[in-house]
Amino acid sequence: QVQLVESGGGLMQPGGSLRLSCAASGSIVSVAAMGWYRQAPGKERELVAMITRAADTNYADSVKGRFTISGDNAKNTVYLQMISLKPEDTAVYYCYARIMPLGGYNDDYWGQGTQVTVSA
Repeated sequence: QVQLVESGGGLMQPGGSLRLSCAASGSIVSVAAMGWYRQAPGKERELVAMITRAADTNYADSVKGRFTISGDNAKNTVYLQMISLKPEDTAVYYCYARIMPLGGYNDDYWGQGTQVTVSA
């Protein structure tokens, strides 16, 4: 019954910017953390950025200083502002959330992924 809905992916030139959004909806009691992972072809899925309900954040070294994660607890929504995009940022970006659903225990949830392509 919990669903993560992503938006904001697309094609961008190197040096450009994109903003990803992800909203968790459904029978949610609480959200402990939300974040973003990405997976490039032939590579493992990797953490990009994470934010807790208390607004603690962490980033992959490869994006630190270029990407900013933020959240809106009232909307159960997380954002990823990406600037100075590089071709190596090209990947499918997946929204992640750790959620306590109604009638259940904390569990991990994933969005379907949104393609980010950085190319000249």
